[in-house]
Amino acid sequence: MAWSIAEVARMSKVTSRTLRHYDEIGLLPPAWIGSNGHRYYEEADLLRLQQILLMRELDLGLREIQAVLDSRLDQVAVLRAHHQRLLAERDRLETLARTVGRTIAELEEGEGKSHMTKKINKPENLFEGFQAPSEAEAEVRERWPQAWEQSRPAVEAMTSKDTERWQREVTAQMIRMAEFMVAGTPVSDPAVQAEVHANYQGICRFWTPTAAAYKGVGQAYVDDPQMRANFDKIADGLAVYQRDAMTVYADARLS
Repeated sequence: MAWSIAEVARMSKVTSRTLRHYDEIGLLPPAWIGSNGHRYYEEADLLRLQQILLMRELDLGLREIQAVLDSRLDQVAVLRAHHQRLLAERDRLETLARTVGRTIAELEEGEGKSHMTKKINKPENLFEGFQAPSEAEAEVRERWPQAWEQSRPAVEAMTSKDTERWQREVTAQMIRMAEFMVAGTPVSDPAVQAEVHANYQGICRFWTPTAAAYKGVGQAYVDDPQMRANFDKIADGLAVYQRDAMTVYADARLS
């Protein structure tokens, strides 16, 4: 049995335009194309689309998704890992719902009392289920709240294609910086600083950091475990090298 692109779009709530884009980049080609030029998908294609959507929910980029799907990994094992992450998120949301429900009940029980005397039995229970932001995100929110607010419209306006392009640019920059590091190039070298300038310009698409803020971003690359892991997956020590190069840039160009 086969389904037209319009039927797949209706079932999956993925637009026909997105499905055509997935075909163009080789992520989800149709099973066949009819004489009328319409794309048709079979069961295996629907299963692949489900995996794509699952990985998109987990914030993987399209290139990463394609690498996983085209690898020799056991697809059942991959789905099982996704399933575990979804169950963990479900449990977290259920805990969060209980937290809000308990707070409502306790506040309703205290109705008629003044705001200051309403009783919350266990204050720590107010925060069960909340997901702590990464250290890097918390750093930006707390130290530069204006920058956080400034960047949100630009981020929210990005399409999936914009996001994929941005991810490719960031990854390419990281690889070039890793090549400098492995070659023993000093962070003050003009070629390294030119790469850092590209990094700074990329950040300025979202917000414009001061010298101190830009140094803070570099430090977050080192301090935040997830961000550091992203750098060090490319080359061990890259996060520190990037931070040091950004510090030189900030002192020379932004101070």
